[in-house]
Parts: sequence; C-alpha cells; structure tokens
Amino acid sequence: MNILLTGVTGYIGGRMLPILLAANHQVYCLIRDKKRMPEEYHSNPQIHLIEGDLVKGSGLENIPEDIDAAYYLVHSMSASTNHFEEDEQHAASNFVHCLSNTRIKQVIYLSGFEHDKNLSKHLESRKETGEILKSAKNYAVTVLHAGIVIGSGSASFEIIRDLVEKLPVMFVPEFMENKCQPIAVRDVLFYLTSVLGNEAAYNRDFDIGGPDVLSYKEMLQHVAKVRGLRRHIFVLPLIRTRLCANWLYFITTTSYKLALNLTESMKNNTVCEEHAICDLFPRDLLDYDTAVKFAYEKEENDDVFTSWRDAFSSSGINWKISDRIHIPQFGVYKHIQDTVLEIPVEEALERIWQTGGENGWWYANWLWRLRGFLDLFDHGVGIKRGRTHKTVLYPGETVDFWRVLIASKKEKRLLLYAEMWMPGEGWLDFRIISMLEGPTLRISATMRPKGIPGRLYWYMTLPFHNSIFSGMGKKLAKK
Repeated sequence: MNILLTGVTGYIGGRMLPILLAANHQVYCLIRDKKRMPEEYHSNPQIHLIEGDLVKGSGLENIPEDIDAAYYLVHSMSASTNHFEEDEQHAASNFVHCLSNTRIKQVIYLSGFEHDKNLSKHLESRKETGEILKSAKNYAVTVLHAGIVIGSGSASFEIIRDLVEKLPVMFVPEFMENKCQPIAVRDVLFYLTSVLGNEAAYNRDFDIGGPDVLSYKEMLQHVAKVRGLRRHIFVLPLIRTRLCANWLYFITTTSYKLALNLTESMKNNTVCEEHAICDLFPRDLLDYDTAVKFAYEKEENDDVFTSWRDAFSSSGINWKISDRIHIPQFGVYKHIQDTVLEIPVEEALERIWQTGGENGWWYANWLWRLRGFLDLFDHGVGIKRGRTHKTVLYPGETVDFWRVLIASKKEKRLLLYAEMWMPGEGWLDFRIISMLEGPTLRISATMRPKGIPGRLYWYMTLPFHNSIFSGMGKKLAKK
C-alpha cells in the first residue's frame, strides 16, 4: 500500500515509520523540513519525503494521487503558540483539502478521550480536528481515542518518572484523584497498524486503553512501588492549574506549555467507555506496571527510539533547519577556540557526539547548569531536557538548551543552535579541521545580538568564554 504519514518526526509517527517499512509499504512522509530526517532515510527506496506545512497549506500539492491510506498524527499540544486550536483546525482543513484529489480510502487519526462535557482546550481541539477529518466524503475515517501513553520518551511517562524520582513528599491538586486508563505505547502502535485497510474499522471511533483504570495519584504510587521507593502523596484542593503547571515545569523535563495543557486535561476523566476494538483485534495488553518497567529498561539501555522533546513543537519552533544552518558572518560576535588533537580524529568525534545531557559539557558543568536554571524563570527550555540518546545525534534533536542543526561525522562537524532565552541568536559549532600543527578541534561560539541588550549580554558572558571553551577543548582533544 501507499501510505501518507504525517507527524513522522513526532513521538508516535517516528515509531510508526519503521513498522510500516517492515510491512513493505511505500511510505510518503509529509514533513516540514527534510533535513530533520536521518541520512539513511533519504536513500531508502520505500520512503518518499514530501516537504510541506499543514498549517500554512504549502507544499501539499506534491502529495501523489495514488495514496491508499493516511495517518494523521500531528498536534500542537506542546506548542508555545497561544492559538494552537486555530492552528490545528487550519492543519486539519488543509489536510482534507489536499486529499480531495487522491484515491485515498482511509484516514487513521489518533485523538484523545472526548466523553466529558467540559473538555480542556486541548481535548476540545482534538475533538474538533476529528470532526473536520470526518467532513470529507471521499474516504473513511478511523479514530482511536487514547489517554496517557506510557513508554520511553513519552512526555507523560517522563513527568511521572521525574516526580517520583525527585520528590519523596508530594502535595497534589484534587484532580489527581480523577481516573484514567493508561496504555503502553507498543499497544497503541499495534492498534494503529491493525486498523489499516481493515474495512471493519472504517468510519468508526474506538476507545483504546490498557487493562488498568487508575487515578493519577495511583499512577505515581505504582511507579514508586516499581522503583522500590517510599513516597507520600497528599491531596490539597486549593492547588490551581497554573500553579500545578509551574510546579511540573520546574521539577520535570516538560516544557511549560505542555505542562499547562496536560494539567488542564487531567481535570477530565480519560477512561474507555466501550471496548469494541478488543473484540475486533484481540490482544493481551500490557498492564501499567509492566509498561513502566519496559520504559525504564529502554532508558537504562539507551534504547529510546523517539522522544517528545525532539519535536519542534516542544519548543514552539516554526522555522526549518535550513533557515539557521548558515552562521551569519556580519553583525555578530564570535569566540574561537582551537585545540590541536592529541587523540585520533575518530575518538575526538566520539567525545563530541557525547556532549550534553547526563554526559555533561566537559568543563565547568556547574556554569552550564546555572545558565539552564536561570532560563527557567522566563519559561525557557532550561538544561533539563537532556538528550534522547547518549552517543547518537540526529539533526533536529535537542541537547539540553540547544537544537542540533548539523551532526555529520563525515564532515567532522556538530552545529548547535541556542534555544535558551537570550537577546539575540546563538550558535555553537564543533569542527575538526586540518592545520599545519595537525588535526585541530575548533569550537566557535557565535551570537547575533538584538539591540543594546544583546550586546550587553555578550560582554557580560565574555569573561567566562575563555575559561569554558579552553577547558572544553582540552577535555575533548587531549589524551
């Protein structure tokens, strides 16, 4: 089959792609920026990259006519925009319009639960998106309604993990007593693939959830039990949504916008009201505790395939990698640190590729952590996001408060773009170049300041540059 896959750089879409490839489908990936895709995907004959923007409606005319089915897996839950509901409606409407000239038979949409009357903005937007997708008459729609998805790299799991690991005593709002039905990510993927091309699933909505119905408070307690930790959780009715969102933002790896949308959605019960999909596709679903154990094992083995933090929407990014990949040469401040290699080039590259996250920044880590901490007070990304893999980097991934633009061992270059708050733009460039003294590591820090505040910012941080980058260069290049 010819499958149109949206959201391929997101958490679920990124995991669907290899499953569809393994089933020998031809996959047409609708993506805003082709540079986000790993190099090996560009040469795969089963993968066809289509650069387009659903919100703006650009590039959609390149979707081929002979599409058999499509997965709609895009959302703006963690976007920083204040009008994400409008963006989601525009995206869905443009999606429906671009499919009107194809032979498509089925659209598969992963949504949230819609049973409560007073839905959060996020869940109401998900519901409206589904209605727009169903408005077309030239294809059937299959909607899967899911709540909390548990798996390595999922935002929900990481928030629960961080709270349990960091806080022996917790005071939580009363909506933490609301019920939900968490589901393992592998079971979500099973259902998404099972309904594909199955006419019994055409024009139907299905609730999908795991075998356990728990309160959010009980979910925390179960994780504590799995980890062998004693945790005391007290419910305080006076805690409000924004206070809870700020609390999650400072304690966990989540962004503020995502924390706010999640806490608002937790006011709704997210429990299956029907189980028709269990009869249609029988399966022994993972219970909550087992799903949590599997997620921990994946993290410990550095086997996290996709992560919510790597989606551009997690930072509210609306640009392409190609828009930032060329470091400006005029109107900028630059610090360059050259260090001759005392180790093989390959070993130096391995070290560079391990920069950030749990591995640290090689020198003056306390300064890097302090900079990340200060960023939190402006609802910035901070340094807490870490990185998805310990030794592997792809364009578009996050490394603490940086975004990877170039990660090419062939070019001997790693280029990062700053996402922390600053009055201007910043780049951090690692290159191994040839010089008379031998192979040399060049670390370049570049800032394009914005007005007088940007210039003051550069000169305030300048005293630290020589020490930090000199120390980093020695750690990366010396024996």
